[in-house]
Amino acid sequence: MIRSLWPMRRSALLGCILVGSVLLTVLVGCLWMPYSPLVIDLDHPLAHPSLHHLFGSDQFGRDVLSRAMLGARISVSIASVATVLVILFGTALGVVAGFLRGWVDRLLMMVNDAMLALPGILFALGLIAVLGTGTESIILALTFAYLPPVVRVVRSAVLSVREREYIDASVIAGDGVLYTMYRHVLPNILPPILILGTSVFGWVVLSESALSFLGVGVPPPAPTWGNMLSEARPYMDYASWLSVVPGICIAWTVLGVNLFGDALRDWFDPRSNA
Repeated sequence: MIRSLWPMRRSALLGCILVGSVLLTVLVGCLWMPYSPLVIDLDHPLAHPSLHHLFGSDQFGRDVLSRAMLGARISVSIASVATVLVILFGTALGVVAGFLRGWVDRLLMMVNDAMLALPGILFALGLIAVLGTGTESIILALTFAYLPPVVRVVRSAVLSVREREYIDASVIAGDGVLYTMYRHVLPNILPPILILGTSVFGWVVLSESALSFLGVGVPPPAPTWGNMLSEARPYMDYASWLSVVPGICIAWTVLGVNLFGDALRDWFDPRSNA
């Protein structure tokens, strides 16, 4: 059976729809918002959802929809940059460790396992305590926090590819180590790397929201889904929309990315029946 261009699964379609809607929200938010997300309107604090404020307003009268749209841009930007850095550096270190083996592998894995001993969010908190708050610090902290598992996965994939016949043929042909890694090893481990990238994106979105919720993320007044949740805590009893909206945004994004990753896995899996 000829493989279709995309696995026709409901979960794959749902994942594409969810991810596409988030990206569309970010794009629209760059061009237009119903209100300024930072302007305070003390005449309409805690306004219920209505035609004027579709998702209501917060304790300072700021439009929740506009703040959620700006929060999507900030969260997606941070997660995208951190994910790219994690995949780039994690792939490079994993390929070097898995292909060269020997003392290089032992040294890299010793450092990597030491970093892997701490949960990602705790490692990120420790780095932010040293680096200080700010977007750049958050990106660096999350990059280092989620680098170890990527290195481990890439190294395992390289160890499998390293024993293939075409690698031996490349070495016998006199190809350099860097050329062999770039030309023969890297292309054959791209599928698991791409799938892992979707998981890393979801981890980073959750961790960035958690850091912002704890007050060590992007500093206010810039809205993120995490600090919107944090600010909504005192008003959960009578202004539930303040916590429901950012909570749904986080769940929506992470679910969409995970479903999209599952679709990629099915597409690259040779045993897929798609």
